[in-house]
Amino acid sequence: MAAINHTFTPINNTSAIPLEKIPVLAVDDFMQSILKSVQKSHRISSYFGVATDKIDTTLLYVILSDDDENRLFVGRTEITGGSFPSLTALCPQIHLFEREIAEQFGLQPIGHPWLKPVRYTRNKTSPVEPAVGDFYRIDGDQIHEVAVGPVHAGIIEPGHFRFQCNGEKVLHLEIALGFQHRGIEEALIGGPDKKTIHYMETAAGDTTIGHTTTYCQIIEALSHTKKTARAQVLSGIALELERLANHIGDLGALSGDVGFLPTASFCGRIRGDFLNCTGLLCGNRFGRGFIKPSGLGSDIDSTTVDTLLKKIIVLTKETKDAISLLWSNQSVMARFEDTGLLTGQQAIELGVVGVAARASGLSRDARLNHPSGVFRFFQMHTCTVDSGDVFARAYIRWLEIEQSIDFIIKQLTSLPDGSVTPSSNDLDKNCLSVAINEGWRGEICHVAITGENGQFVRYKIVDPSFHNWYALAEAVKNQEISDFPLCNKSFNLSYCGHDL
Repeated sequence: MAAINHTFTPINNTSAIPLEKIPVLAVDDFMQSILKSVQKSHRISSYFGVATDKIDTTLLYVILSDDDENRLFVGRTEITGGSFPSLTALCPQIHLFEREIAEQFGLQPIGHPWLKPVRYTRNKTSPVEPAVGDFYRIDGDQIHEVAVGPVHAGIIEPGHFRFQCNGEKVLHLEIALGFQHRGIEEALIGGPDKKTIHYMETAAGDTTIGHTTTYCQIIEALSHTKKTARAQVLSGIALELERLANHIGDLGALSGDVGFLPTASFCGRIRGDFLNCTGLLCGNRFGRGFIKPSGLGSDIDSTTVDTLLKKIIVLTKETKDAISLLWSNQSVMARFEDTGLLTGQQAIELGVVGVAARASGLSRDARLNHPSGVFRFFQMHTCTVDSGDVFARAYIRWLEIEQSIDFIIKQLTSLPDGSVTPSSNDLDKNCLSVAINEGWRGEICHVAITGENGQFVRYKIVDPSFHNWYALAEAVKNQEISDFPLCNKSFNLSYCGHDL
């Protein structure tokens, strides 16, 4: 059992606390406390900078998750001058956060072993040169380099992959992102306003419900409002429908990558049918316009409930029939098993979340570890597999599909009465709020800090892809390069969710 962290300030998920209750620690104490917390099996959910009115001064904030005790902690320190101590060499899961802070605030993480841009955005104050072509290279007569992207065949987002190979064997993969950078976090400062919720709905387009739900919980905490029981249940149903559509789509895509067309074809259609269920629920297949602070954009009547139940019962059988074909096909299993290995220890060190973490044996699921909304009352169990390969990441999806369907049917058959009409209050001034949810890819973490006027002075979003892209690079090592598309799809990470 992990010991409680007495140095940092405890904070409940989907709550807010005054900034004055978060001590500003000395830099060395702050850094040592992070290391001690991680050694106690805590995770870094968020780590970011905040500009101040003082010249040459930046605040650093950290959000730590204690999954064993279902608790969160927040800490901060003040950095004066142009540098701060890097912890990457001792805590690999922090390496990308430190690079992001360097890029956004012009601070030098002293001792960082691989200081490069995160998004290749040009910033005159940044100590990181945005040299896209400066990639890690392995020398040797037998070594060759393969560059893929950022422009790919097909209608997909841009990302660049640089392989160092010996024959077909991948020795190293470097992933360069940032081509989808839209400046969302910067645009959120001074909000919330009419545009804010639309930024949230499109932060990662396939995770509309996950990000919008998390944002709305931030607003509810800062405004002392909350959704009714009915609105919470319908929000939970929408979140699980989003999980279903994406998991089914991923299993179909994995089938297509190994040339197994029956499951690929069926899952492509079934994914669309589950998206249509979301459309029936709220009028939009991706859930846009549905989740609102302290309420919902629309409600459903008993006829719609009956229609949804009938559709889901039919889709449950079709889904089982299509996906069960995978596990009994030897050629599919030969491609899935022992491909793209990510060990449990690697997942711990890199701070991996979501499907990828659970496929490596880690019990990390915010619906259980940090439950909010309807999940505080509906006990979810965490599905885990410990082989850490493509098969595990595929099979976790199947287990979660079964669980999500069971959840939706139970909630629709016992939907509470009540209003779903949103309400609004002014936001608390000089406060910090944190909200965490289990999106279909994994943990979504939002942190908001308000100023004297109750508006955002900082809004930090961490999509699960931000934690997991480097894990993909590790999983593909020592694999044949021809297996990269399969490994990549088994993680199925977001480019725009990473870039924001």
